[in-house]
Amino acid sequence: QVVESGGGLVQPGGSLRLSCAASEITLGYYALGWFRQAPGKRREGISCINSSGDSIYYEDSVKGRFTISRDNAKNTAYLEMNSLKPEDTAVYYCAAVWDRYTVREMCSQHRGDYWGQGTQVTVSS
Repeated sequence: QVVESGGGLVQPGGSLRLSCAASEITLGYYALGWFRQAPGKRREGISCINSSGDSIYYEDSVKGRFTISRDNAKNTAYLEMNSLKPEDTAVYYCAAVWDRYTVREMCSQHRGDYWGQGTQVTVSS
């Protein structure tokens, strides 16, 4: 099980930190990814990180603004989001997959053995 938290309403240019907490699985064996789905759009993989944390992928629209990280000791992953834009408004999902794909594959192919329920992020003034 993975559960997201940290979403909310933020003004353009603001920041949010999303968390993805795992239970019943040892997150250190899994690659983790953050995905989002805006109204009327397809789900997209925006950032993925491998189990050891030394391989990271960012989708172009978030590169330089978002930072993915993980703390295996806490069984938790994070997505730090800065310089938020209205187009970042979406439901954000966390996924964990047994570490057998590249981070690019995980994000582009939406690979996940476990998916969270999502947390809403709204960027609006």
